[in-house]
Amino acid sequence: MPADAVAPGGLAPHRSGIALLASELALLFRRRRTWALLAALAAIPVLIGLAVRISPAVPAGRGPAFLDQISHNGFFVAFTALVVSIPLFLPLTVGVVAGDTIAGEAGHGTLRYLLVAPAGRARVLVVKYIGAALFCLAATLTVAAAGALTGAVLFPLGPVALLSGDTVDVGTAALRLLLIASYAALSLLGLAAVGLFLSTLTDVPVGAMAATVVAAVLSQVLDALPQLEWLHPWLFSHYWLDFADLLRQPVSWDAMGSNALLQAGYLAVFAALAYGRFTTKDILS
Repeated sequence: MPADAVAPGGLAPHRSGIALLASELALLFRRRRTWALLAALAAIPVLIGLAVRISPAVPAGRGPAFLDQISHNGFFVAFTALVVSIPLFLPLTVGVVAGDTIAGEAGHGTLRYLLVAPAGRARVLVVKYIGAALFCLAATLTVAAAGALTGAVLFPLGPVALLSGDTVDVGTAALRLLLIASYAALSLLGLAAVGLFLSTLTDVPVGAMAATVVAAVLSQVLDALPQLEWLHPWLFSHYWLDFADLLRQPVSWDAMGSNALLQAGYLAVFAALAYGRFTTKDILS
């Protein structure tokens, strides 16, 4: 009988999978490293808000998007923090978590014991990826929430002027902020899949983490080269900052749809590569 057919005590495989996922999420979000990464992300909007608060007025058009609007409306602390975090800080933290998924278990000598349990290699991969994906959402929501809280403490809050010229109330602005954070989390799912695959190639988690971060940087560098314009729509980072349509009235979902399709393609390809590598890999640790 296959090892993953029946769990100990007669538990069905899906119940075993739920228990494995719960264990993985508990382990991920109990780690000091995870909370340190989230704290570092939360510090970004705090630093932006303090810098604007104690400095002279920012000239229009200078610095990151929305920076010159912060002193007029605290909501823009969160918007600016997401713009600053998406190209570097969020990929860096996701690279650390995704690169550690399989290689971390191997490096600590626990992967073999994990596979002895009635989980199956495919199920372990799925659970590890879900954990990385949920961290993507937690990371972007952390930036958004810390930005909104910082803006509320340091600056006045009020109706937000959208890029289309319309003005929305505070509740609608908060919903738009949640949509942008969700868009940013969606944008990182392809990178998480790349990290999962790279994590199956080595037993050294630092190497997989570094390779995942390098992949994120390389994708953005290639996306900035006009000579490679034909390649840009295929790069997982291409739509990372294309959330402007979520700040218009009415909302256009074109960018969200294109981004979701691209990330799904990367997930399909690199999940298949990870499965092919992991299911044929000799587990020695």
